[in-house]
Amino acid sequence: MKPKVIKTRADYQAVLAYLETLMDAQPGTPQEEELELFAVLLDNYEREHFPIGLPDPVEAIKFRMEQQGLTRKDLEPFIGSQSKVSEVLNRKRPLSVAMIRALHTGLGIPSEVLLQTPGQPRKAAKSRKPSVSKTAQPAPMH
Repeated sequence: MKPKVIKTRADYQAVLAYLETLMDAQPGTPQEEELELFAVLLDNYEREHFPIGLPDPVEAIKFRMEQQGLTRKDLEPFIGSQSKVSEVLNRKRPLSVAMIRALHTGLGIPSEVLLQTPGQPRKAAKSRKPSVSKTAQPAPMH
């Protein structure tokens, strides 16, 4: 298959099928280089047509807690008292600007994630380039 920019759903499906034939490519071979090239083309198409939205702020905090083995008590320096931590994690208190700054600085949670309203539908991150197609594409089926 000749490498080219993926523009249609049919192109996308064809590249997915072709990519499967290259999955066993040995390191340092032309097939491995071809695999990498087609993976980049596929990634570009998926970023534009199947963008992933930002996570919910409370879920992002809980995820970071799990990643770092933190307890609710460990969040007190960032959020405040034990009751405030509980209220935030139970979605009864919104994050304040001070909390957002502290969580961003102290735990490295992106501020754009923390600034969202918890429980609201999440908007997908903007694509780097405007979409060429005006019609919606269905999500990929793997």
